[in-house]
Amino acid sequence: MGAKVSGAEDAGPEGKPRRVRMTPGARRVLEAAERLFYEHGIHAVGVDTIAAEAGVTKKTLYDRFGSKEQIVVEYLAGRDERWRELLAGRLAAAGEGPAARVVAVFEASRAWSQRYGAKGCSMINAHAEISDPDHPAYPVITGQKRWMLDLFTGLAREIDAAGADRLARTLMLLHEGALVAHGVGVVPDPFGAALDQVRELLGR
Repeated sequence: MGAKVSGAEDAGPEGKPRRVRMTPGARRVLEAAERLFYEHGIHAVGVDTIAAEAGVTKKTLYDRFGSKEQIVVEYLAGRDERWRELLAGRLAAAGEGPAARVVAVFEASRAWSQRYGAKGCSMINAHAEISDPDHPAYPVITGQKRWMLDLFTGLAREIDAAGADRLARTLMLLHEGALVAHGVGVVPDPFGAALDQVRELLGR
């Protein structure tokens, strides 16, 4: 996937992507790549464009990241980290009730999408371009969605232990459908519509 990266950290636990230590130059590259990848798509954006947008040389880009694939890893993993941070705050504010925390997930996704997701979910968009399990960003994409399903499953067990798996899958499908509909822009307030269904499911 490229040469040894001078700023690379050691690989994390199994299933965790290798990450890059951020220098000022690397951060400029990543900020530029995030804007370009999300706006235009991963495949449409080359390293020349990223380097020019970031105001660095291609040598600096490759010295810090080693490959375009690693920039994609950092782009997606960084968005996932920021999403989880936002969600953690919303879940904490929702209190201990599992139904209230389920609602908080959807409300957090609506807030995130309105601020950061005009073109829909970055993970879903990336998966449309990256279907090869050997791509280093693939585990970031699928891992983020598995993490969301695990979150819904944990909350569902507190609501209905016997039917937790079915409820979790239903919540996940409503959530992912709202993300896609938001990106497409043909359904007015898709998260509001999904929340109506969630509240009906949960008897709220």
